[in-house]
Amino acid sequence: MKLNSITNRYIFKEMFIPFSINIFVFSFLFLMTEMIEIANWIVNYKLSIWYVVLFIFYTMPWFLMFIIPMSVMLAVLLTFLRLSSDNEIVAMKSCGLSIYGLLPPVLIFALIGFLFTGFITLYGVPRAKASLEEMALKVAASNADIGLKERTFNDTFKGVMLYINKIDLKNKKLIDVFIEDKRQPDAVSTVIAPEGRLISESEKSIYHLILSKGSIHQTNLKERSANSIQFDTYTLSLDFKKEMRQAIRKKKHREEMSIAELRQFINDSASKDDNYYKAKIVLHRRFSIPVACLALSLLAFPLGIQSKSATRSFGLIACLFFFFLYYLLLTAGYSLGESGVYPPAIGMWLPNFVMAGIGWYFLRQTGKERSLKLYLLAQRLLQLLARLGRQRRSG
Repeated sequence: MKLNSITNRYIFKEMFIPFSINIFVFSFLFLMTEMIEIANWIVNYKLSIWYVVLFIFYTMPWFLMFIIPMSVMLAVLLTFLRLSSDNEIVAMKSCGLSIYGLLPPVLIFALIGFLFTGFITLYGVPRAKASLEEMALKVAASNADIGLKERTFNDTFKGVMLYINKIDLKNKKLIDVFIEDKRQPDAVSTVIAPEGRLISESEKSIYHLILSKGSIHQTNLKERSANSIQFDTYTLSLDFKKEMRQAIRKKKHREEMSIAELRQFINDSASKDDNYYKAKIVLHRRFSIPVACLALSLLAFPLGIQSKSATRSFGLIACLFFFFLYYLLLTAGYSLGESGVYPPAIGMWLPNFVMAGIGWYFLRQTGKERSLKLYLLAQRLLQLLARLGRQRRSG
């Protein structure tokens, strides 16, 4: 019993170092995908470092929701890969410990990952999403041009559709501007101008779009009339404060809702439309992703034990393959559940059952000292891919 407790503590401590490294590396990689946009805000729009720090802080829970299960899985795999390659697994077996006797520290470690991920999905992500939306409104109120993008239709302001072909940040000019204004009842105004400028009254949250040498095409649906006007200078005023008030009054996004609010939204839905299915997906995902820590750890445990030093890289590749399979099943479940092809609960929970089933089979094979024959599976997959490639070339 004493030997078992010492071994459990030893294995548990060994998993913390690779877990910490995995969290740091994957967080850095996820944040790198946002760095180009953040650098653009700082350089071109003079966004303060404080807002950048807040942006990173509010986006981290969404990343961590997926990073933690993967980090737990890799930490278990890397720990037992090292123990197996250094023959420590053989030494433990010679002292009377079975494979199942090495499982408790893995389950405890996975349980901690489950609790941490559950806290993030249930509380961290909704609150961070709401705070991020609030911060985005504040930033947009003081920097309206931060939301403008080239060759993209912008509908931030209600009743106004704005399209800009090119943004000259150096000279603060908007090149080739197209505007569709539907704010007047029964009338549509289409404004086309080769260039323009955006000037703000930040204290009033009002922005003036000053256009030069363009034309206005007006259509009155009620009177069935149309006319065209050429102008040298035209000013279009946009009230951002009004848009902020409307944004605050609007209903919460499903990612911002608590569990109780999601259930209330689902129960109050009159029809099973896209919003109904998406809300159910979010509800089940908040519980299924934390459980993935347990399912993926159960899979990584026998993979690490059976991968000897000669096939260490293959064990790591196999682990990444199974995580990719999990993510693929989760994505497919999201798409099919969103369209109502099958219940969202199946789409969100099926990947966990598949991974846990494979892990349990691998564990039983390892407990019986049988090989997992992963090489055979890999060879057959490669043969299948080669055959498909030849058929495609011949076709």
